[in-house]
Amino acid sequence: MNILVDTHVALWAIADSPGMPAGARNLILDSQNSIFVSAASVWEIAIKHSIGKRNMPISAREALRYFRESGYFILQVSAEHAAFVETLPPYHKDPFDRMLVAQALLEPLRLLTHDQELAKYSDTIILV
Repeated sequence: MNILVDTHVALWAIADSPGMPAGARNLILDSQNSIFVSAASVWEIAIKHSIGKRNMPISAREALRYFRESGYFILQVSAEHAAFVETLPPYHKDPFDRMLVAQALLEPLRLLTHDQELAKYSDTIILV
């Protein structure tokens, strides 16, 4: 399965957080799955880290290094992804999360998230 992890899940993976749901951990560690991280998530980490958000203890460069070392695929943001965002219902207001939904639906990838609002977009989104 091709899985796009949302930023929150990606950060859990970096921290090897005990708070990560077992289902998410199992999907990420399953060698049969290909794990993708969006450039939008790296951008979100960069912004939040640069303004000193306490819930962003790692820089974007450190996160990107971790993702690459872990064998994750980096999904670039395309013009098609950006244009698709405007077709999404307004379930979620965060532009980064809306981009992740657009990418997952267009590629297609299964979006792995802990955000119940994101799960409203499609039954292909995996809520953990």
